[in-house]
Parts: sequence; C-alpha cells; structure tokens
Amino acid sequence: MSHYDPNARRDSWGSTRATPPSIGIPIDASLRAYMLRVYNYMSGGFALTGAVAYGAESSGFYQAIAATPLIWLVMLAPLAFVLVLIFGIQRMSAATATLLFWIYAAVMGLSLGSIFLVFTGTSIARVFFITAATFGAMSLYGYTTKSDLSGFGSFLLMGLIGILIASVVNIFVGSTALQFAISVIGVIVFVGLTAYDTQRIKEMYLDSDTNEVEGKKAIMGALALYLDFINLFMMLLQLFGQRRQD
Repeated sequence: MSHYDPNARRDSWGSTRATPPSIGIPIDASLRAYMLRVYNYMSGGFALTGAVAYGAESSGFYQAIAATPLIWLVMLAPLAFVLVLIFGIQRMSAATATLLFWIYAAVMGLSLGSIFLVFTGTSIARVFFITAATFGAMSLYGYTTKSDLSGFGSFLLMGLIGILIASVVNIFVGSTALQFAISVIGVIVFVGLTAYDTQRIKEMYLDSDTNEVEGKKAIMGALALYLDFINLFMMLLQLFGQRRQD
C-alpha cells in the first residue's frame, strides 16, 4: 500500500513537493483548526437533524402526513437539497452554502422522523452511541494514517451504487433477507467511507487558496461526513434497533 506525506503540497502541475520544515508547524495548526471547523459543522448538522426529527414525531406532524402525498415531498426533499449543494456549490458564496447546509440538516430531520414511530427510543439512543464510537474511531484513523486510502475510493463507490440499487429493488420486493444483506454491506461501506472521506478532506484543505474556497470546502467536507454518519446510523439501526410492538 502506498504512503503519502501529510505535509506535502500540490503544485500547479499536480505533482507534490514537501513543505519546508519552517512552515510545517503553522500548516499543521491551521489544518487542525480547519478540521475542527468541519467537525463542528457536521456535529451541529446532526444535532439539528435529531432535534427536528424528535420534534416532528412528538408534535404529531409526522403521524399527520404519513398517509398523505405530502410524505413523499418530505422524504425526497433532502435528496434535492444535497444535489443542489453538491453540483451548485461552485457558484455559491460560502454564506449561501452554509445556509443550505443547515436547511438540509433540518429537512433531513423531517425525513427521519419516522424512526421514532418504528423503533424504541432506547434502541435509537443505543445505536446512536454505537455509531458515534465507530465513526469517531474510523475518522481518527483516516486523519492520522499515513497510508493512502484513495485506492479504496472506487471500491467504496461501487459498493455504494450497489446498495442504492438493491435498496430500490427491495422497495418492491420487501425481502427481510435482502434488507439484512444491504445493512451489513452498508455498514462496511460507510465505515470505509468515513476514513476515506476524512483523509480526502485533509487533501482538499491543502489545495485551498482563499478563505472563501476554504469555507465552501469546509461545508462540503462536513456534508460528506454528515452523510457517512447518517447512513451508518441507519444501517446499524436496521441491524440492532428494537422495533415497537404497538
């Protein structure tokens, strides 16, 4: 497996050169500050998602729309927002991208409100802490490892595409065995993506030239880790969540 120098910078031709020792420490300090910014965005987004999801269920909002066409709008809205962020961020200001990220996190909360109707609160909390511990360990690995994880990117992408296709098929098939397989493979894929995306976010930082670009890249990094966390949580919930009996 190849290795890379975390203090290397890319020049305009795509090659890498080692950072002079005299500026290595400032770059490391600014990198830590940047990563902390990414994690703060991600954590804040997930906290907002959880609060909105709980509020939607406890207020009766989700129960009220569950049998209406509005449920499809709530379920599909997060996809629309994430596509706008991914494909439109280059044309946005950092402030606009940040606002859309918070709106997306809130809309995702509305979409996830159904988990409180399906699973017990105790099992949701238990799976959340399992997810947080797993995510934290793999993100730390991605941040500290000297191994180049880019080679796993295509493999993880293929796994993600396979999960999406299988999930769509299972909507019509309704197979519990297939759902179990999707969840197991999904855990493996999103555990890998957590480490891969963390390392990729570090490399994105090294290519940043302005505060404006860094601000938008921090949002995109937070979005990537947020999606890894949410999907890992949902896969683990399918495996270990305790369903309500009523």
